[in-house]
Amino acid sequence: MQAVVKTPRIEINIKGEIPPKILVLLKEEYGKKVHITKDADDEYVDIIETDWYKKIKAEKTPGDNMKIYRKIHKITQKKLGEMLEGIPKQHVSNMENGSRPISKITAKKLARIFNVSVERFI
Repeated sequence: MQAVVKTPRIEINIKGEIPPKILVLLKEEYGKKVHITKDADDEYVDIIETDWYKKIKAEKTPGDNMKIYRKIHKITQKKLGEMLEGIPKQHVSNMENGSRPISKITAKKLARIFNVSVERFI
């Protein structure tokens, strides 16, 4: 649902489920200048089932996931290497850009560090 009010100086757009009290208030204040429309496309879709998500997920590599989690946790490549028991920064970089594979042992360590499933890094 969308409520739109247009006056020479004011434009109000409210999207989503609008409480009835707000609609009454807008109608009292602006009268016939209030236009209420219901969007037919207010249908919720499970993003995991969309072609867009499946395509993006297929393009993500274990190294991409490693980099994403590292950045979310605000960890440098050097620090992550130390957390992985002495892996050089360059090896971490190479794993992130895909020029070096992530071993199963390293994947397990990453899963523990970031508290996620090991499958993210395999």
